[in-house]
Amino acid sequence: MSKPKVLVTRMIQQENIDRLREHFDVEINPDDRAYTKDELKQKVAGKDAVLSMLTDTIDGEVLDAAGPQCKIVANFAVGYNNFDVAAATQRGVILTNTPGVLDDATATHTITLMLSMARRIVEADKFVRAGKWGSWAPLFFMGLDVDGRTLGLAGAGRIGKNVARKATAFGMKILYTDVKPDPDFEKSVGARFVDKATLLAESDYVTLHVPLLPETRHWIGEKELAAMKPTAVLINAARGPVVDEKALARALKDKVIWGAALDVFENEPAVEPALLDLDNVILAPHIASATPETRMNMGRIAVGNIVKVLSGEAPDTCVNPAVLKS
Repeated sequence: MSKPKVLVTRMIQQENIDRLREHFDVEINPDDRAYTKDELKQKVAGKDAVLSMLTDTIDGEVLDAAGPQCKIVANFAVGYNNFDVAAATQRGVILTNTPGVLDDATATHTITLMLSMARRIVEADKFVRAGKWGSWAPLFFMGLDVDGRTLGLAGAGRIGKNVARKATAFGMKILYTDVKPDPDFEKSVGARFVDKATLLAESDYVTLHVPLLPETRHWIGEKELAAMKPTAVLINAARGPVVDEKALARALKDKVIWGAALDVFENEPAVEPALLDLDNVILAPHIASATPETRMNMGRIAVGNIVKVLSGEAPDTCVNPAVLKS
């Protein structure tokens, strides 16, 4: 009897590949790049499962190319804005993600971006490497203070709360906005629930932790940037389209805000060209979860979901649970 067939669209840790191969006939993308849409449609054909990346658009067209035997697409990510959830649900395909295991890594990365931007670390590193450093000077590379300043969280889910806990080590005052207040969170870190306008006006650092939804697309735009302090820093390690990159580039160039640090972008891997020439922004290539333990655990969840679904069981995580009821 032939084994079920699984496509892995990018290479992941070998331990997780080995686990898949214990059960299935596995095909892995041999190239260190994302498949094109046409390549993806060709590769998914005849597969019982797909282990996908956030860079893979899984829509009705791709699912139709996979065929009716495809039971699950397991995303190697907590986000799933690359999924057409309605199309998959209509076709009875289970969609899964990897929540929880990357909270620490993403929160730490957010704090790293905040500190690096505040103290101009990337800019200073480039200066030294270029051989421009002559001597120490008292007004040299003046940055911003972090200790005791105000951190504004746009979204207080698992990652946002994790960032807040880490920020308390610097004695930061915590503001947050979300769909509703969380009294337990407020008590644990001394946070204060505010509306969006107050968050932007009072925060020295604004970190974004909202999911990508129609109502959060360009959650930060020209109006919001103008409402922030001229000494404020914006950090986005959530989803690229949450920020209007063109508006951000103009605000940074015109010193409307002091700086920004981005780990995600509107049209990855493309970056708004106007950002590339600015010194007051850090640009990182979507690496918030890039630690060995985190990526291993992401793979374990994705692989585990595939093993369970192809064995006739429910997955541990599912983003379209209606399929499980049908």
